[in-house]
Formats: sequence, structure tokens, C-alpha cells
Amino acid sequence: MALHRLNGVTIGVPNVEATREFYRDFNLTETAPGVFASADGGEQLSVEYAPVRRLIEVRVGADSPDDLDRVVSQLGRLDVAVERSGVGVSAIDPGTAVRVRVDVAPHIEQARVEATPYNGPGRMNREGRAPQLPQSDDEARGARPRKLGHVVVGSTDVDASNKFFLEGIGFKISDEVKGHAYFMRCSTDHHNLLVQRAPVQFLHHTSWQVEDVDQIGLGAQALLSKDPSRHVWGFGRHHVGSNFFWYFRDPAGNFSEYYSDLDCIIDDQLWKPQVWEGMRALYSWGPPPPASFLRPDDLAELMAGLHPAK
Repeated sequence: MALHRLNGVTIGVPNVEATREFYRDFNLTETAPGVFASADGGEQLSVEYAPVRRLIEVRVGADSPDDLDRVVSQLGRLDVAVERSGVGVSAIDPGTAVRVRVDVAPHIEQARVEATPYNGPGRMNREGRAPQLPQSDDEARGARPRKLGHVVVGSTDVDASNKFFLEGIGFKISDEVKGHAYFMRCSTDHHNLLVQRAPVQFLHHTSWQVEDVDQIGLGAQALLSKDPSRHVWGFGRHHVGSNFFWYFRDPAGNFSEYYSDLDCIIDDQLWKPQVWEGMRALYSWGPPPPASFLRPDDLAELMAGLHPAK
């Protein structure tokens, strides 16, 4: 596919310093003030000031300048205003108010990793101490995010957002939660973007790939040992996408997810999008989601901040 990766996101928050500390603890590498890199994806998170928390920009990687021309043409047919520079194309989605930038970018290269050896019923192929357990105190201090996998954002006009991302930018639909949320991809990952119906435009969460379930647990232990109030929801496994998950709250109120074992869609012809309903769509097992995950506690504050009384 012409699109092949998430390059990164920019988030706006009212408390920049506290939020930067959280993402340092999340174990992203701060390469410059407010700029964070993952192990395989490079600089994929920027934190800037905004009066209320919000998703400012999503950056997508494409293969060639021809792909940028195609995006310009597609957005033009939708009567969407486009900014074009020599290296990128940007436009604003009317449903989420997020600026989406498409740039020519190298593919994310992730070294093939052998499956983690686990003992299971009737399976005795692992001998000795489990190799995935931390062998030192340094290894036990958290997870190492490999890449930004996806971002979830609320849209006040889901139909417009769907048209923008699918027909304009060139994302593909993977699955749908009936009438509420749409899983889209710009890579072989099951989803890189989820647009959900909402009364206000807001960032729900960013999601970061780690190696396996042990990395999720180690990351959670490190984050929650420092501040237990960071816990939101987990440990569990989603049904749509199939990934293991654990969610945390940054100081601005955004959720951040460690995940592993997400479905991949290598051949579009072999994948059939489905329409899901109810909690079955959200998770296969784990604790039930808290009310704040489904409807963030600061929703009224966000609505007042983004639409102040005149």
C-alpha cells in the first residue's frame, strides 16, 4: 500500500512539564524538550502547550511523491483545503479538527523476533529459568515501546471523518463497532487509527507496541509503582484487533496503552471487515472497563474549553 506507517502525533496539553515526565516514565526517549522517540519508529510523539488537552496532528508515512500527488487529488475531490510543500501534504479533518500530514518516509524496520518460549499444557520445550524474565534490576524498570501503533480520537461528525480518512488520505477500513467506531489502517497493522462518535473532538488514547505480555506487565509495574493513580484499565485482551492491553492516564487526562500481539493484515483480499456490537467488540477477557474509559471524566470540561461561551 502507498501509505505504510504512522510517523507520529502531536498532542496539546495544559501541563506540559508534568506530561513530559509521564512519557519519560512511560520509557519513551526524550530527544529534545517535548519530543519523544520509540525504539523502532523514531521521533513519534511531540507534546506542546494547549489550553485543553487535544490531538493536534497525526503524521502518516507514504512511499513516494506520487503518493502525495494522489492524496492531493483525492482530497480535492472532497473539496478539502490542502497545503502542499516539497516533502509533504497536510489537511484538517472536519470531524476531529486534527491536522493530518502525509510525508514520504522510510518504512519501519522491525527485526524478526522468535516467539517467546512459554511452557504450556503438554508442552515441555522450555528448560530452565524463563528467558523473558528480567535478568537485572535495570531490565525490570519498565517496558520499551517499539513503535506508535495507533491513535484513537473522538469525532463530532463521524461520516465526514470516515470520508476524509478513507477517501481522502487513503486509509482502509478493518472493522466497525456498529454506528460508533471505525478501525482504519495505513499499514499492515489491524488499525493505526480509530475514529469514534463523540460529543466533542478529543484524544482518547495513543497506543504503543511492546515485545510481549511480560513487557506490558513490567511497564505497568514501573508506572504504577511511582503513581498508582495512573492505572485506567487492564490487564486484558481486546476482541477486535486481538491485542493484549493495559491503559494508563497521563497528567493531562489522555490515555496511553501498552499493547502486544495485534492482528496483522498482510493481504487485503483475505481480510473481511466485520461489524461488531456491545462489549464483545471491546474485549474478550479482563476486568470490565471503567466508566471513565467509555466516557472520560473531563468530557464536560473539554466541551466547555473547546466551545467557550461567547
